[in-house]
Amino acid sequence: MPGYLDQYGAGDERRAKVITRVVLAVVVAGVAGGILAFLFHNFRQERQGGRFFALLAAQQYKEAYALWGCTDTQPCRDYAFGEFLRDWGPESGRGDLRQWRVTKSRSCGSGVILTASGGGREEKLWVQRGDLTIGFSPWPGCPAGR
Repeated sequence: MPGYLDQYGAGDERRAKVITRVVLAVVVAGVAGGILAFLFHNFRQERQGGRFFALLAAQQYKEAYALWGCTDTQPCRDYAFGEFLRDWGPESGRGDLRQWRVTKSRSCGSGVILTASGGGREEKLWVQRGDLTIGFSPWPGCPAGR
């Protein structure tokens, strides 16, 4: 015959198990979120760099030039389309542009420095975080304090 105090403390044990599971789930979600944030922090900028090289490989130079924030209606003051073609066109000396890939990315202030490689060469590009415009990186690496 069950005694009066046989169930004493059973509710506390159940509550402790629920609290333990909730705390464990929050910790696991936090760690997983941190890992995902670290891995995908520069995802949009890396994708923009990949899109740039895909446009170059498809010889869509006007569209690639537009990723630099330059168009026919509003050309870049310091980087005309002819100069862009000398740097990235078929006569640029960069080899087969279908081989170029973004190999590294590094956050730096208001943008990301992308390292792209192809044809035995390497190039540093800058992708602005806000509007995803591309340009040549002003630094080979992120300067101290940025």
